[in-house]
Amino acid sequence: MREPLPDWPLFGMTDDVRPALAATSAAGVPSALATLTKVEGGGPRPAGTQMVFADGVTAGYFSGGCVEADVASHAWDCLSDGEPRRLVYGEGSPWPDIRLLCGARIEIFVEKVEADDPALAALLAAKAARNSVVWISDGHKRACVAPGSAQAWDGAISRRHDPVTRLVVFGSDPTALAIAQLGAQSGLETTLVRPKGPDSSPPIPGLGYRREAPAAALAAIGVDPWTAIAVATHDLETDQAALRVALPSPASYVGLLGARARLPERVARLKAAGVTDAAIGRLHAPIGLPVGGKAPWEVAVSVIGEVMAERLKALAPVIPG
Repeated sequence: MREPLPDWPLFGMTDDVRPALAATSAAGVPSALATLTKVEGGGPRPAGTQMVFADGVTAGYFSGGCVEADVASHAWDCLSDGEPRRLVYGEGSPWPDIRLLCGARIEIFVEKVEADDPALAALLAAKAARNSVVWISDGHKRACVAPGSAQAWDGAISRRHDPVTRLVVFGSDPTALAIAQLGAQSGLETTLVRPKGPDSSPPIPGLGYRREAPAAALAAIGVDPWTAIAVATHDLETDQAALRVALPSPASYVGLLGARARLPERVARLKAAGVTDAAIGRLHAPIGLPVGGKAPWEVAVSVIGEVMAERLKALAPVIPG
């Protein structure tokens, strides 16, 4: 059923549209998947940004309000007739009255994806398994394959999907809780680790919780190149135990909360424990961007900001066709 967009665009707060696609697949209804394939002139969102439209579902955003309603209209038409659309806004657009306030030119590809599409099943399975895949589609034929295993054919677009960033926070004080809560609110798959902590988890929505020692907790959670680890316990022994496991791991980010003056002592202890110079060189200490604040939310903003900055630097480029 064709629906108007909500007055408040909360649908755009989450960048990853895979949960929306999972919801439509589980409900047995088709979805319209819109992919931003080209940006000229500094648009608000990068190529590869996506939106999903389906009965009762809207997710993602392209421009902050300039084109979303029109894209939604084309998406509903696509759901109705099954034909893909290639939309242009800005210079060369057939809709000159719809312009981005930033003056950009963007191209958007819209396709209908059935709930039981094998490529969609592969995409969702890869997300659950934390594997990277590339979505290739011309709107009629599509594939979801491992990166490098296939090339987009003529007329097809491709879009890489990587695992969601996983954040592990060691600690229990207000600063650690603020880091964990902001991480969860920011869409990171977040777990708080408090060795020998209370049986009950912190009352923070979307937050995982573990009570094991650092090595056991990280083994249970799983550490991969899309994992960030923030060590913020204020306990030297626990910090050291977490760092001994985290620094040699595949984690893309490891940060340590603590005074700069104590860092040489901590580094010396890590070296004595056999941690290599190369591994120690990956440590972000003191943790977070240098915003100058020490209150819990100030530190949390600096930590999540640094985690996201590191993720964006390493992000694989999206390859539109």
